[in-house]
Parts: sequence; structure tokens; C-alpha cells
Amino acid sequence: MTPAGAERLPSRAARLLSALFYGACSLFLVLLNKALLTTYGFPSPIVLGIGQMAATIMILYVAKLNKIIHFPDFDKRIPVKLFPLPLLYVGNHLSGLLSTGKLSLPMFTVLRKFTIPLTLLLETIILGKHYSLDIVASVFTIVLGAVVAAGSDLAFNLEGYIFVFLNDIFTAANGVYTKQKMDPKELGKYGVLFYNACFMIIPTFIISVSTGDFQQATEFNQWKNVLFIIQFLLSCFLGYLLMFATVLCSHYNSPLTTAVVGAIKGLTNFHRLISHFFDPSASSSGVLGLQVQGWTRISWISMTDRSYPLARLLAML
Repeated sequence: MTPAGAERLPSRAARLLSALFYGACSLFLVLLNKALLTTYGFPSPIVLGIGQMAATIMILYVAKLNKIIHFPDFDKRIPVKLFPLPLLYVGNHLSGLLSTGKLSLPMFTVLRKFTIPLTLLLETIILGKHYSLDIVASVFTIVLGAVVAAGSDLAFNLEGYIFVFLNDIFTAANGVYTKQKMDPKELGKYGVLFYNACFMIIPTFIISVSTGDFQQATEFNQWKNVLFIIQFLLSCFLGYLLMFATVLCSHYNSPLTTAVVGAIKGLTNFHRLISHFFDPSASSSGVLGLQVQGWTRISWISMTDRSYPLARLLAML
């Protein structure tokens, strides 16, 4: 029997399924956004982000009206409870979209691995969580692999590198603060998602209009292309799913686990396929570096202390 007041640990199935769900959503959304921003040449990643925020608001509001889910009604304390999540949310959203369109997919995935050490650092500072020396060492192995792979990038794009490193910072901070503010007695996971999107959709729209980004989107010549519209709407829906999956994975596991699963999704044959069909300019050595560091990470962490949720999860994969 669980002692009174003790925290009930999530089941092994819940931890594993939430991690797999997050990895699948993340992979498919990156592929879809890459197709929209490069294959079709859609000029406005900010408008795409607005579409994803709008989908989140509509889906959660309709679900609340139909009593499928519950989160608190708005009151003046909610912005204080959420801060700084809305700023981190929009920064994560937009920097991710901007970096996806400027880098090859293998290199984008390699550089995103810097999210992992940043998450570990912020979990230690903000949540007071401590990991074993083995896990810390494995994280630095991931970083070393990313540096080696990035050094072979012949299509160096400084702007893309800046955006992806900003995305790493925002993703790490967003994951850690989301975990901190997901108290079911306060906003809960649905409230965090809904009010984040509500608070940031209007400022993001204003930025889009003032920079000319919105006008470029309205003048885009593919709006009569049914296939493009379907993919655009699917990206908006997947954007909501990814945000929900991120919260779910962090809730059942930890922000560090979420960051690692986000990196695992790009292993081996997935990136061979991506490089061949979507990004033939990607260097094979970068993909090889990605594979080596990925397998090193899995084998190393799975042998560490299983008292840590991250090690237990990877040991099941």
C-alpha cells in the first residue's frame, strides 16, 4: 500500500508511451515543416506558428466546452502563475520554425542535441534535481558527438546556427518551467497549454504584421494548391499535438527525458531517408556522426543507475 501523502509514481507503460508519442509527433512535425518551408517555399514561419497556436486554442476550448477536459477559467492571477512560460513558449516556437527552414535536417537534428545539457543544467538550478555522474558524462558525450558532426557541415549557415541555438535555450527553459508549473491543483497541463497559446497569439500576430511576414503569407501563390493546404492544416494540428506530447512526456518522466527522446528520434535510417528524399545536399559524415553519438548515448545511459527515470526509460527502448 502507498503511504498517505506519498507521490504516486507513473507506471512504466505511461512513461514509455508518453515518450514514444512525443518522439513520433516531433519527428513528423519537423518533416512536415521542412516540406512547407523549403519544398513549397512558404515564406512565413511566423504565420505557421500562429496557425499552430490557433489550433491549440480551438481544440482545447472545444474540449473544455464539451467537458472532455478541465482547466480553470481565466482570472487575473493566471498571467502571474504562468510567467515566464508564454515568452519561452513563443521563443521556442518561432526559433524552431526559423531554424528548420535554414539548415539541412541532419545538421538541424545534430545541433538540437545541445538542448540536453542545457536541460540538465536548468533542472539542477530550478527544480533542484540531481543526476548521477554517469548520466552527466553521457550528456557530455552527446555534446562531443554534436560538435564533431557540426564541424563537418560544408553548408555553414550562421543565421541558421544562431536560431537553432536559441531554440535549444528556449526548449530547455520551456521544458523545465512547464514541469514546475504543471501542478494539477493550479492550471494543470491543459491550462498551461491553453493560456500559453492565448497570451502569445496576439503579440505574435502583431509582430507578423509589422515585419511584413503576414503580407508575404497572404500573397503566397500556393493557397489554391489543395495538397499544400492539407499539409498546412496538418502542420497546425501536429503543432498542437507536439505541445501536448511535450507536456505529457515531461509530466510522466522529466524534462531531461523529453530532451533525450527528442534527440533519439533522429537516429540512423530515419536520417538516411530524410537526406536522400528531402535534403540531398546533407553531408554523409554529419549523418554518421549523428548515428555514432546516438548509439553511444543509448548504450551508455542504459547501463547507468536505474534509480533515475531517464536511465529506466532508455533501458526499456
